[in-house]
Parts: sequence; C-alpha cells; structure tokens
Amino acid sequence: MSNYHIKHLEEYYKVYRKSIREPENFWEEIAEEHFVWRKKWDKVLDWDFSKPQIKWFEGAKLNITENCIDRHLATRGDKTAILFEPNNPDEPAEHITYKQLHQRVNQFANVLKEQGVEKGDRVCIYVPMIPELAISLLACARIGAIHSVVFAGFSSTALSTRINDSDCKMVITSDGSYRGAKTIDLKGIVDEALEDCPSVKTVLVAKRIKSNINMKEGRDKWLQPLLDNASTVCDAEIMDAEDPLFILYTSGSTGKPKGMVHTTAGYMVYTAYTFKNAFQYRDNDVYWCTADIGWITGHSYIVYGPLANGATTVLFEGVPSYPDFGRFWEIVDKHKVNQFYTAPTAIRALAKQGTELVGKYDLSSLKVLGSVGEPINEEAWHWYNDNVGRKKSPIIDSWWQTETGGIMITPIPYVTPTKPTYATLPFIGVQPALMDEKGDELKGNQVEGRLCIKFPWPSIARTIWGNHERYKETYFSAYKNMYFTGDGALRDEVGYYRITGRVDDVIIVSGHNLGTAPIEDAINEHPAVAESAIVGFPHDIKGSALYGYVTLKDAGESRDHNNLRKEINQIITEHIGPIAKLDKIQFSEGLPKTRSGKIMRRILRKIASNEMDNLGDVSTLLNPEVVQSIIDNRL
Repeated sequence: MSNYHIKHLEEYYKVYRKSIREPENFWEEIAEEHFVWRKKWDKVLDWDFSKPQIKWFEGAKLNITENCIDRHLATRGDKTAILFEPNNPDEPAEHITYKQLHQRVNQFANVLKEQGVEKGDRVCIYVPMIPELAISLLACARIGAIHSVVFAGFSSTALSTRINDSDCKMVITSDGSYRGAKTIDLKGIVDEALEDCPSVKTVLVAKRIKSNINMKEGRDKWLQPLLDNASTVCDAEIMDAEDPLFILYTSGSTGKPKGMVHTTAGYMVYTAYTFKNAFQYRDNDVYWCTADIGWITGHSYIVYGPLANGATTVLFEGVPSYPDFGRFWEIVDKHKVNQFYTAPTAIRALAKQGTELVGKYDLSSLKVLGSVGEPINEEAWHWYNDNVGRKKSPIIDSWWQTETGGIMITPIPYVTPTKPTYATLPFIGVQPALMDEKGDELKGNQVEGRLCIKFPWPSIARTIWGNHERYKETYFSAYKNMYFTGDGALRDEVGYYRITGRVDDVIIVSGHNLGTAPIEDAINEHPAVAESAIVGFPHDIKGSALYGYVTLKDAGESRDHNNLRKEINQIITEHIGPIAKLDKIQFSEGLPKTRSGKIMRRILRKIASNEMDNLGDVSTLLNPEVVQSIIDNRL
C-alpha cells in the first residue's frame, strides 16, 4: 500500500526507482489495489513509439464513473464531492454530496440516452463553471459517450471548428454565463457556431443567467425539465481500458487545433495517483483548483483525479478580481481550503495588488500551494510563498501538458525540497531525457536541451482525433523512440528540472497555449493586411503577451492606425477568443525573411523583448534593411 502515498524523500527515490526498473509491475500494483474493475487486464502495457501505439491495461473492463462516484457511496455518501462557489459572493455555495452527485449524473446520463446519444458518440460541452459542467462530463462517461469540452470563453468560430473536427452529435450549453460584473451570451455564440455544424442534432440548454434567448424548434431543449423527468438509476456502460474517454483540443503551432484523445483506464489510474501525491491529499481535506474545466487541468484535477480519490473539490464560477482582488483568499478562508492550485498569471495579478487583501483573511488552513500552466517566475514564487503560504505551505510548481493527461515533473509537498522556478523532479514512472540539436541525449547534470520522455506513462494521449499521422509527426518524429514535449528544459547540479519555455511557435499567455499560426491567419483576413507575424514578449502579469508585426496593403496605409489596431483585435476575438488579443501591434513596411521566404521570428522576438544587442547576423536575410526600420519604430 505504501506505494500509493509517498511521505518522504527516501521513499520517493525508492518508489521512483521501482517504477522505472519494473514499470509494468509498478503500475499493475497501483491499478489493482486502488480501483474497481469489471474485468482485470490481460496485459499491463503494450507500446511502440515508432508507430506510435500505446495500450495500458489491455483487455480490462471498467467505467470511470464507478471509480469516481459509486464506490464511495457506502463510505462517503454524505461527504461533499463538489463544492460550488458562485460568481456572486452573496449567492450561497452549494454542497453536492457523493450521493447527490450519483443521482444527478445518472439523471443527466438518462437524458443523454433519451436524446439519442450512444456509446462512442461525441458530445460537445460549452458550459461555464457551474455544477452542470462537471456533471455533464461524468454523464457522458457514464454511458460511454466521448466528451469534448470547449472553454466557454472561445469564439463561435473556434467552437464550430472543434465541433466539426470531431463530428459532435450534441452540444450542451447554458443560456449565458456570469464573469465578474459581466454576463456573456453563450447561447448566442452557440447559435452562430451551429450555422455551420451539420452533425449537431440536439442542443441542451442549462438555465444560469435567466436571459431571453432564441430556442430553435426541434433542436434546442431546456435541460432542467428533462432532468426532472429522468430516472436516478442508470447502469454504467462497461468500457474497454482503451476506449476513448474524451477529446480535448490544444493549439498547434501550425494549422487547426489538435484534438488530443485520452482513453479510460490509464488516464484514470495516473490522474488519481498524481492527485493523491502531488497534493498530499488526506481524507476530509478541501481541495481547490482555480482552472476552468475547459482546460486539461480542470479535467484531471477538478473532476477525475479528486473524485477518484473521494475528495471534496471546489468548483469556482467567478474571477479572482470580483468583487475585489481578495476573492480567492475570501474563498480559502470561508471553506477552509487545504490545497490551492492556480496559475502564475493569477498570482502575478494578485501580487500587483499588494498584500493588504491577503492579510485580511485567515489562510491558516492551507497546507499545499500549486502552480500550473507555465513556469512560475521567481518574484511571483516568493510573493506566493511569503504572503499566501506564510512560508509554511510548500509550492508545487508542476509541469505537464494537455497531451500528458497528468502532472509529469513536480515537487511532492513535504517530500521534495523546493527551489524557486524549478519543477524539480520527475513524477513516479516518468522518464525524462534532455536532447541536443543533433538528437543525442545529454547525460549528467548541468545541461540544457529539449525535453523528451523516453517511456510511456499511463495517461499519455493516444492519438489526435482523426489524424494519427499528425500525432506521429508532432510528437514522435523529432527524436527516435521518444515523446518530444515541444519544451526546452535544463537540469541543474542536483538533477532538478527547470522548464525554459516552448521551442516552437506556441506562446503561453496567462497559462493558455496559443499557436501563432491561427492568430496570424485571422489577422490576414483583414482586407487592409498584407502579412503578419506574432511573437511573445515578457509581460509582468501574463508571463508572455503577444506582439504583432503587421504589414499593410497600399490601401491600408492611409487608414487610421488606432482604428486598424482595434479592428485587428476584433477579428482575433471573433476567430479565436479575447484571450488571443495582441497587446502591441506594430505596422511595418516589411518582415525580415530568409532567402527561402521564411519569416525570421527569432529576430522579431528579440526586438519585441527589447534585446536588440544580439540579433545575430542579419546580412544573409532577403531584406536586411527592414530590421533597422522595425527597430526604429518599435512600440
């Protein structure tokens, strides 16, 4: 049993060595002792990165919701499973017990079946952070439908792209959402998206903001009356270990978003095990991850990981700044939160407000602090450590990805000594490698290279929906027999890892991975724009912000540049969403290009970051004179 809950460093090394030397035995033991199976597996692992093909617990039968809900009913039926904290602090919080969750998931699952959703069908979920969001994921999983959650801040274009890519049969949404002082017309966005989505037969609408919305005859149905009439009994569909559980889209550096496919058994085992250890969760703790369920962090560490451990997980509808910047701390105080997991962006925004609001609240319940979404900078780390953790709650600076399904490199609180800006050591079972440009592994410590993983872990994504070739090309073609993360990293003198950032054209803004290609495509649709290039530059709050270099067509030159900037950001908002708006837009007569016509983003990145002293040799460019002109007009 000790393998399941690691309590000190010596034990970490012992368990880690076992997980590397005998991965099959290690994961088999974890799977056997801590989960319920309808049928045991025939083989623990079958893998070949050259194909790439990965199967965990092959032949096993299970349903993830039985592990997240049913098995807790006898011992934890009256315990709070989901603690819903609404956007408006005057609205009471809602405690949903495991028994109530069981009934609500079953009712929702019966509604899905009644509306013609079957095992293997795809259901798109575009719902704000209200209980129906978590319940709809679990209801899909209950009947074997594949859920595809789209963050409810994305535009109608981004939504329809994702619906069409995976051929969703149904969309679940709400009339609208609250976000701080604002309300957002989600149903209107869905209506616009569906003008172009022939596969969608039904739209279920939850009531949240009670606005007047259009309901399309025959397609749109209010959710609540259907739930009221549905039975609270629904047998769980028995799934194969490798049946898809969900598709979640992540930005690619080129082309359309990638629908990462996560399967059932391995994902369950890994998210549950990482949750237990990375947060040192104990019975009766109250755990809060502030992410949106629209991201992988929310899937793994608001819904599946915590519930598989019988935890109490907080679901927060609002934003950190409403009604004021003390909201996070007020919630920690009110619900006596023990583990708090948030993004560096939020920490930097809160740090900017000083310490007065943090000091107002009792944060003594906190035992573990977490950081996720991007590497945390040193200043934010110290502010978080000193003012929120009061120097007694270790910070887990966790590195992982949509593609990995679960946490990959992280300190284990009270086990691993922390070091600011370092994700420290690989999690149990994770075998990282740093590679050089030539494809050779860099051995030993004090080295820097490209971060790869050389052995499969249970929650690795199995493919890109409908495009296995792209999956192979993106993750397994750069280095032989390795999963390439797309990130650079360094290993220090004791073997701790620090993530140094993306090595491709994906920029992490406020913890969101934004591919530059889709943003450039959107800008280039503006009739006045000839060409554009997007790079990231350092930003106090967001970590990185977006800097756009835009070349105008002749007709655009005479236009008012401030208006053009607004129009460009408007197009980006419509195509991708407000999170992808540019902080700076510089109009330039041309963009620096190689003789083959490739835009030299490296140079543009340095100019945007004000690092003009080492641009390297620009004389080989097709148009070296452009560089000086861009520097002279830098914003």
